[in-house]
Amino acid sequence: MDGQSFSGESLAGKKVVLWFWAPWCPKCRAEAPRVAAAAQATAGKVTFVGVAAQDALPAMRKFVTEYKVSGFTHLADLDAAIWTRFGVTQQPAYAFISPDGKIDVVKQQLSESALTDRVTALTAA
Repeated sequence: MDGQSFSGESLAGKKVVLWFWAPWCPKCRAEAPRVAAAAQATAGKVTFVGVAAQDALPAMRKFVTEYKVSGFTHLADLDAAIWTRFGVTQQPAYAFISPDGKIDVVKQQLSESALTDRVTALTAA
């Protein structure tokens, strides 16, 4: 979103949470604070990456600022190629990726406790 290039290869061997969101999505707006908190709480242990789609870049940038989720990288998936790669058809959704490459895709909103549980399990991986 910031005009910098990003390579998924930079995530290889890391514990990663991909958060799939859209700027106009009320569920995404509601869960933004808990995603930001989880990212901050696990900084240095888990890499969070937001993957925005289904809107234009200005709306995506506004969301990141307005909902205070600028503490981690966000990608503008303007053609939904990343969403497609992970089988995401609705938002919010997540992909929890362990260092060995195992991927667990969750295609629904997560409560604070559910997100914490999944991130905690990932940190133990």
